[in-house]
Amino acid sequence: MPQTLSQFGEFPLIDFLKKQTFRKNKDVLEGIGDDTAVVSYTNDKYLLLTTDMLIEGVHFKKSMDAFYIGHKALACSISDIAAMGGMPKYALISIGLPAGLDVAFVKKIYEGMNQLAKMFGVNIVGGDTVKGNKIIINVSLTGEVKKKNLVRRSTAKLGDNIYVTGALGRSYINGGHLTFIPRINDSQYLIKHIKPTAMIDISDGLVADLRHVAKASRLKARLDQSRIPRTKNATISHALYDGEDFELLFTASAYKDEKLMRAQTRGIAFFKIGEMIAGRGGEVDMIDTNGKIKKVLKKGYIHF
Repeated sequence: MPQTLSQFGEFPLIDFLKKQTFRKNKDVLEGIGDDTAVVSYTNDKYLLLTTDMLIEGVHFKKSMDAFYIGHKALACSISDIAAMGGMPKYALISIGLPAGLDVAFVKKIYEGMNQLAKMFGVNIVGGDTVKGNKIIINVSLTGEVKKKNLVRRSTAKLGDNIYVTGALGRSYINGGHLTFIPRINDSQYLIKHIKPTAMIDISDGLVADLRHVAKASRLKARLDQSRIPRTKNATISHALYDGEDFELLFTASAYKDEKLMRAQTRGIAFFKIGEMIAGRGGEVDMIDTNGKIKKVLKKGYIHF
């Protein structure tokens, strides 16, 4: 009996694609499996490549503000660049649009993208437009990072602390998934002052994305429930599983904790929420408010 994608699962599909014979020569440092691909570029820099597709009814509703639909489309990809320690550079925007869509709505989408592009020095250099039954926006973005500053998912170390850059949960309810500002500035602060050992942006949910880091780093992660920052009215379940927060989740040596806490005086907030420990790679558990260790569900945002 044929197996559907919903039965197979998004991440098994990605694992399957990783094992295919896509060409990967010595110029490709990182292909499928991190926030961006990493390719040889100059003597001291890597080229970063990422792409994100947003679909009406999945990532946004047509009833939402068109300006922020455009904002989100570009912001998702900039967030991926931030998670690698890089800076965004050039974008290609491809968009599918219903023929009956109001032109003013389309213009507002591009206004949202253009404003964010100016904020972070991104040049929108081209793309494609096609007719579609729904609004579909695909952003392909390149960036660059100094070789010494590249941060991957796979390089967390035993005993590292786990941090996030902001409050989590209810993003789709409170509108944060549309209006968030990619954490480029936080990333650059970390690169300059801390040098995180691993990093990822939270798109699929805290637990789901932490599992990616733990699996790639062959370690177990332990969260501290009392330390996880939550948005207004968010439950711990919202913070763990909702996704679309687009905060940075990173690990750093425990001896750098005091330095990270001092960053608060500069208007940058980092929250220590756990520790990388020995155990089966990819596992995540949590110390609850009673001090007991409990398992967390293996769930997050699921595309299929």
